[in-house]
Amino acid sequence: MKKAILILFIFTLWLLLTWNASWQSLVAGGVTALMVGLIFGNLAVTAPMKVIQPQRWFWLLLYIPIFIWEMAKANFDVAYRVLHPKMPIHPGIVKVKTRLKSPLGIAFLANSITLTPGTFTIDLKDEYLYIHCINVRHQKLDEATKDIVSRFEKLLIKIFD
Repeated sequence: MKKAILILFIFTLWLLLTWNASWQSLVAGGVTALMVGLIFGNLAVTAPMKVIQPQRWFWLLLYIPIFIWEMAKANFDVAYRVLHPKMPIHPGIVKVKTRLKSPLGIAFLANSITLTPGTFTIDLKDEYLYIHCINVRHQKLDEATKDIVSRFEKLLIKIFD
């Protein structure tokens, strides 16, 4: 069951990313999904019944445009800082705390932060993430968590936990 869910998820993701229904693309996506699913199925899917809950898919579909919006804002911020050298840059590493319990949810959060320009997840210890920021705005744990993590975490909790 776990492997089948992962195979189906990867194949669906393949179709969405390639947006191509030619037989070559379908075969390549099917073979890739099958290999990855068979190898990593028991590791990636820990609670297979959660995957088929429609409300989790709803929150995932809501998460995608929010993530794209946050990524676009960060792209413009970094581009503005590059084009205007007098713009303040205070690089540093901040410690933030996550309320996510699921390992997959924490990985999703860490990758979402890393994919947002100007931030990079460096390390994860227990419920704390260490993030390198191009412009550190907050030194305190609570303020940095609210600024960096909360925009993604609210929905990721509904998806993964």
